[in-house]
Amino acid sequence: MTHGELLSDELRRALRGEAWHGPSVQELVAPLSAEEAMQRPIPSAHNIWELVVHITSWSNIALRRINGGQVEPYDGEDWPEVHDFSDAKWNLAREALTESYERLSEVVLGMTDDELSVNAPKSSRSIAGMVSGVAQHAAYHGGQIAILRKAVTTQHRRTAV
Repeated sequence: MTHGELLSDELRRALRGEAWHGPSVQELVAPLSAEEAMQRPIPSAHNIWELVVHITSWSNIALRRINGGQVEPYDGEDWPEVHDFSDAKWNLAREALTESYERLSEVVLGMTDDELSVNAPKSSRSIAGMVSGVAQHAAYHGGQIAILRKAVTTQHRRTAV
């Protein structure tokens, strides 16, 4: 298996499932409604929706860096503001996450080991290291989503009774 194949698999597992660490981001957010995703059970913390768009942003940034685009995040790209909390917008946010990870996974799959070993633009880390970091980033925030999901679904069940 090439390094590109391993990294592609790592990205797909972080997104879709069968990850070693537990539920993937998709597994965590798929059953949630827009109303649940926008809840803020910890007032000073990001909500699930904000975490999803943040995870998507960093996958997009990594892809842009690989393709020779702007290295630094655009203004507001790190933590994009979420407005219009509708079911349609929530579905679009989840679709954007999937599309971003799939695009990055496909690009990495097509790269040689030599290409992956080159430093990412303006970085002391290789492209492979950056891509691995994208998957780790999803796992890190996936843990936060799991905790927030427990809080919002438990709260939702209590108020629905």
